[in-house]
Amino acid sequence: MSGGNREDREKFIELAKFYSRSLRRTANRKNPPLVRKPQNQTPALTAIEPRRSILIQAMLTEIGIEMGFSIWVPKADKKRVLDATQAKYHAAFLDELPLNYDDATLDTIAQIDVLWLKNKSIVRAFEVEHTTAVYSGLLRMADLLALQPNMDIRLHIVAPDNRRKKVFREMLRPVFCLLDRGPLARSCTFIAYSNINAITRLEHLSHLKDGILEKYEEQAGP
Repeated sequence: MSGGNREDREKFIELAKFYSRSLRRTANRKNPPLVRKPQNQTPALTAIEPRRSILIQAMLTEIGIEMGFSIWVPKADKKRVLDATQAKYHAAFLDELPLNYDDATLDTIAQIDVLWLKNKSIVRAFEVEHTTAVYSGLLRMADLLALQPNMDIRLHIVAPDNRRKKVFREMLRPVFCLLDRGPLARSCTFIAYSNINAITRLEHLSHLKDGILEKYEEQAGP
C-alpha cells in the first residue's frame, strides 16, 4: 500500500470513528432516560421489526435467484432467511464465499445482508436498514470500497420508504465523500421497500436482467 493510500485509509477510519461517536452523543441527548419495564414484558415491536427485515432479505434473494444469481447472506441470518424463502430457491444459497480476497475484505463482505454473485464474482450487494442506524450499513459499504477500491460492484441500501431522506442525508456526510474512488453516493443507491415489492410482482422475472433495478433505485443528491 502506498504512503498516500495508507494516509487516506487512516484518515477515513478516524473520520468514521468520529462520526460514530458523534451519533452516539446525539442519540444520548435526544433520548430520555430509560424507564425500567417489569420483567417478562416485551415491547410489541420487538418481534415484528426484525421479521420485516428478514422478509425483505428473502425477497432480495428470490429476485436474484430468478435472475440467475447465486446468493450469499450472513451465516447469522441464513436460517431465518431460508425459512422465509421458497424451498425451490434453497439450492442457490452459498455455504462459503468463492472469493479470493484478503481476510479483512472477506470478513467485511461476509457481513453484508445480501449478495448476488455470478461466476464467483459479486455483482450486487444489498444492506437492509429497517430499524438499525443507517450509517452502519453505509460504513460497511464504505469499508468494502476502501479495502478494494477497484472492485466493480453495484451497492444498494434497502430501507422503508419513509427513511429515504435519512439515507440520503447520511450518505452525503463528509465521511463518505473521502474514498479513493470518489463519494460513496456515486457507487451506492437507495431502493425503497415498495420498489422491492414492485420488482417481485414483475412478470417473467426470470427473463429479466439485473439492470432492471436501475428503474427502481434512487441516487442521493449532488
